[in-house]
Amino acid sequence: MGKNKLKKFGELENNPLVLQYPFRAIEAGGFPLKGQWHKEFFHNENPIVLELGCGKGEYTVGLARHFSDRNFIGIDIKGARIWSGATAAMKAEMKNVAFVRTSIELLEAFFAPGEVAEIWITFPDPQMKKVNKRLTGTRFVEMYRRLLAPGGLIHLKTDSPFLYTYTSMMAQHNELEIVSDISNLYATLSADDPILNIRTHYEQQWLDRGLTIKYLSFRPGTAPLLAEPPGADEIEQDTYRSYSRGYIECPQFVDKDQKEQ
Repeated sequence: MGKNKLKKFGELENNPLVLQYPFRAIEAGGFPLKGQWHKEFFHNENPIVLELGCGKGEYTVGLARHFSDRNFIGIDIKGARIWSGATAAMKAEMKNVAFVRTSIELLEAFFAPGEVAEIWITFPDPQMKKVNKRLTGTRFVEMYRRLLAPGGLIHLKTDSPFLYTYTSMMAQHNELEIVSDISNLYATLSADDPILNIRTHYEQQWLDRGLTIKYLSFRPGTAPLLAEPPGADEIEQDTYRSYSRGYIECPQFVDKDQKEQ
């Protein structure tokens, strides 16, 4: 392990905004803030918003700056990534930000039913061949709905046509309420919209390659057990992920106006 990573891990241990609980600690005694985030950590009753797979934490910190009346928690297993957002938030003395270093599969060990108001999923791996690992697949959405308060919202922001199409199909098949469905954010929203003003490291890479960004938000509701949508196996898969970052051979996925620039 490089010295830089070791330095970051050391700083995370001393950052009050970062909570690192290995599975063995959860298994032994549980997570002390589960069901107590408002009272014991944020010291307010503002809605709690999660960013799953937060990476460097750009969205977690960016949203927290835009919305001081909400609390934001970034979730990621990679400590070296979390370090960037956590360090920026600590230096800015932000009071509505936290980071939890854990696997997304373990969310229910950290949050009580109904404790979360919204969930953001930003640029996840589309997991085109593994539906059980897909963060917008029915397995995960079933878990989210247990954590979300009534009326809770799930946001997906992605460059992946496959994941965008799949998620839309899943929501429609299960008759979930779709709140927003935008196939090209930067051609649709106004420039001052916070969804546009916050760009993650990976989002900028996709934009630089001429790819469009998609956004979908929906409420998972309380309907019976969710079912996978028929025809999901026939969705055209993303081809551009097979090529190097500087090369695109997927004209069907590229915005024509961006391609001509």
